[in-house]
Amino acid sequence: MFGKEPESQDVDRGQTSILAQGSKWDGKVEIRGTLRVEGEFKGTVETPESLIIGKTGVMHAQVKVKNAIIGGQLYGNILAENKIELQSGSHVEGDIKTKRLVIDEGVFFEGNCSMGSGKPRAQTETPPPPVPAMEVPVKK
Repeated sequence: MFGKEPESQDVDRGQTSILAQGSKWDGKVEIRGTLRVEGEFKGTVETPESLIIGKTGVMHAQVKVKNAIIGGQLYGNILAENKIELQSGSHVEGDIKTKRLVIDEGVFFEGNCSMGSGKPRAQTETPPPPVPAMEVPVKK
């Protein structure tokens, strides 16, 4: 109360922006908090937090987020720094890149998936020795 500094007016990490069911939006979205999509969106999405596509959400987008929970439809590539969860009934067409992936039963997924930190793994086994070349006699 006394002697306190005024609270920061910056956007809180816990805030959620919602694109409600029945709405349509084209363009680019860059936000600091979580984005929840229940309507239709076309474009690109980038947030250091989470993307949630609800059961009624339809996205035609390129996505770069920390975490994603997909319950609706996504057409496009998604890069999630930490985790992607595909919920039952979701429909995803595009490539996925993430460290952790959860796929419920009843998910439609068409695309490629790349998992891991992106760093090459250390070889645990020594490669087999090269096979010597064979000489084949040639008839003249």
